[in-house]
Amino acid sequence: MKLFNITNELINNQEVIDKVIHHNAGAVSVFIGTVREMTGEKQTRYLEYEAYVPMAEKQLEKIGDEIQEKWPSAKTAITHRIGTLQISDVAVTIAVSTPHRQDAFEASRYAIERIKEIVPIWKKEHYSDGEEWIGNQKGTEKYPEGRPERIEK
Repeated sequence: MKLFNITNELINNQEVIDKVIHHNAGAVSVFIGTVREMTGEKQTRYLEYEAYVPMAEKQLEKIGDEIQEKWPSAKTAITHRIGTLQISDVAVTIAVSTPHRQDAFEASRYAIERIKEIVPIWKKEHYSDGEEWIGNQKGTEKYPEGRPERIEK
């Protein structure tokens, strides 16, 4: 069972959750990131996600390792979708199980923040009045060609 993956397929949230269920889990926190229609005044029609898949999956696994170090009883699974996503489509699902809820909440939040920091996934927003490559996931760096210059698709 692969705990950390990038997919072109629709994400089955229950399959992600099932990967972290175990007898000592008292809580499962699930974060589901979806495509929103409005970003400020801009109306999004759809998104395109691209990734350097081998590196992205390694970075997702690294996040799982970091969570395991911070919350030793945690079990984590993350699936991120790439390709064309419509409004309300699921872009990412994170499931974290722990013995107690507080740790599950904190670890889930940690995971999505780390994804935005270290996982090589980038997106192109298609608005009602144009389109734009967003750059890195924190919005702090622009990629006019759609991806960092040093990464080939």
